[in-house]
Amino acid sequence: MKRVHVFISGRVQGVFFRAYTEAEAKKLGVKGWVRNLPDGRVEAVFEGEDGAVDQMIAWCHKGSPHAKVTKVEVIEEPYKGEFTDFEIRY
Repeated sequence: MKRVHVFISGRVQGVFFRAYTEAEAKKLGVKGWVRNLPDGRVEAVFEGEDGAVDQMIAWCHKGSPHAKVTKVEVIEEPYKGEFTDFEIRY
């Protein structure tokens, strides 16, 4: 099992990035959360099977249909298993 903390830069706010992230995570069985940051980036925490988390990271590099991702920063963290679902945080 794997946990990553991800920061996505580019045109990622106002393009339904969070909603698409939530849908993709639920499809892959990944738990955690996603939110917008005041500086224009999107922040997320993904937990789950190694392969599913890797697929989420790969998905973040392209994002939602109208997003223009310029950078994805991935920080591996110890797996905690603290989430029961995936949610959008406000």
